[in-house]
Amino acid sequence: MPDNETILQAARSLFAQYQANETFTALPGPWSIETIPEAYAVQREYLRFLAEDQGKLAGYKLAYTTATMQQRAGWHEPCAGALMATTIYQSPTTLKGASYRRLGMECEVAVELADDLPASGAPYTRDSVAEVVGAVMAAFEVIDMRLPEGMDGLERTLTSVATNISNAGAVLGPRVTDWRNLDLPSAKGSATINGLEVGAGYGSDVMGHPFEPLAWLANKLAAEGESLPKGTIVITGSIVPPKFLEPGDNAVVEVEGLGEATLRVE
Repeated sequence: MPDNETILQAARSLFAQYQANETFTALPGPWSIETIPEAYAVQREYLRFLAEDQGKLAGYKLAYTTATMQQRAGWHEPCAGALMATTIYQSPTTLKGASYRRLGMECEVAVELADDLPASGAPYTRDSVAEVVGAVMAAFEVIDMRLPEGMDGLERTLTSVATNISNAGAVLGPRVTDWRNLDLPSAKGSATINGLEVGAGYGSDVMGHPFEPLAWLANKLAAEGESLPKGTIVITGSIVPPKFLEPGDNAVVEVEGLGEATLRVE
């Protein structure tokens, strides 16, 4: 693995590109970031810089939660990024398109933890993490695509992980606290832009159940000695492939049993 100074240099350079609204340098890059663990090491430092602008870490996003996406990514499991405090919005909300390089959205199921998931409690399962899920919500993931065009496979995944997997926040629908009677795997999720449906899927599209990515995340963090604290928001992976937005667009994501979230771009 590159030494700590090289990791820090990579994070500082990538964050400077973020601040300048530039396309990210493709990894491995001049820092020889060649593995996913190395990309996560860059991400940790990158998030320290990001927190100065966007507040503390308040949640997590999951990506590559389907076998197809993992094959495309050249990696065998999901990947995780962070949600920063000032980028978690309540529906309805309006975002300025000019603030992003290429603004997009995904349709997801979000969860809010009613209690801690301590590292000492691992290994976690879908059922054990469900015990501390206080609310479930329909949600947008807000994405800002800054990856170089034409990348695929591991090169793309390295660059994505190091730079927080294109996350630019989340828009949360109403908190549903009586979710235990819902069939979340069978729940249909859909996304519309300006009244036209642009994609649909089901809760089962993310590892069979939206709580499977949550369990994976809790176990990943536990292996690093970290816990998921009460109040954490986790968006569990996209039901609908990314869709891009332009100023003037009105977007809605809806998940059966969870209601909808709305987003306007100006």
